[in-house]
Amino acid sequence: MAILVCGGAGYIGSHTVRQLIAAGEEVIIADNLSTGHRAAINSAVKLYECDIRDKAALKKIFAEHEIEVVFHFAAHIEAGESVHLPLKYFNNNVYGMQVLLEAMTECGVDKIIFSSSAAVYGDPERIPVDELDKTEPTNPYGESKLIMEKMIRWVSAAQGVRYVSLRYFNAAGASEDASIGQDYHNPTHLITVTLQVPLGKRDHITIFGTDYPTPDGTCIRDYIHVVDLADAHVCALNYLRGGGESNFFNLGTGHGFSVKEIIDAAEKVVGREIKKEFGARRLGDPVQLIASSEKARKVLKWTPRFDDVERIIATAWQWHSLHPNGYEDK
Repeated sequence: MAILVCGGAGYIGSHTVRQLIAAGEEVIIADNLSTGHRAAINSAVKLYECDIRDKAALKKIFAEHEIEVVFHFAAHIEAGESVHLPLKYFNNNVYGMQVLLEAMTECGVDKIIFSSSAAVYGDPERIPVDELDKTEPTNPYGESKLIMEKMIRWVSAAQGVRYVSLRYFNAAGASEDASIGQDYHNPTHLITVTLQVPLGKRDHITIFGTDYPTPDGTCIRDYIHVVDLADAHVCALNYLRGGGESNFFNLGTGHGFSVKEIIDAAEKVVGREIKKEFGARRLGDPVQLIASSEKARKVLKWTPRFDDVERIIATAWQWHSLHPNGYEDK
């Protein structure tokens, strides 16, 4: 049986595909390539270039392959953009989930592993964030992810679909051999944007907000290496195969770093100063997000390998140094 990876040509999806193949799995990819890249996937992997909102295309895949489980990465993910374009996020993310679940249930596919987000928590009342803490998103992106989680839960109750929902904190880094990494046309992820300065891709990095109630006044986030996220998906697959009940898990390191601390760490990695400017707060940015991942470690038997932020940044820097124009250089 095969695994269908929706969004498998994207950043986290492509790293997960690589881990699945290394584990001996048969993988099929569905991706509309709006943000994904053909060069990010093994040429031996079957790619269906289609949109997750196209039910006929999804049912064609299910008819042509015996799909055991679906991995869902095919969502828009920019929190800042979602504040200004909320309907774009609800259409692709929420409606896309509806169509995918319809196609799955109509074709008898009963397992899904969902790429969720720490954004479902909004601005948490306590740190670190536990899976049972309240979910009150502060932007449409987080709201769409929370709705998607609820959709899966109700379909699970009604039709027996088993699921694992993985709530990522801030994904970062690249494969250790620098063959795949993060490539967005207009990046917004802090580490990627920061490294564009020493690459000569931008003049400076803007720090949005210096008056947050944190030690240095800038937002704090938990940065988790993309390979560790990919490993967690393999763990989730084994969990479901072993008869595990539907569940949701935080994925993070449990350590928080401020925007200024990340830029300082990047300067150490690249060996030069990175020009900084300061701007106003962005709408929808929580003060801090740090994960409690004890549940994933205990239940999924997941152990992150990258626990040093400079090491995480170093893998990203190696990727960007070798591929300053992203996959255009491959």
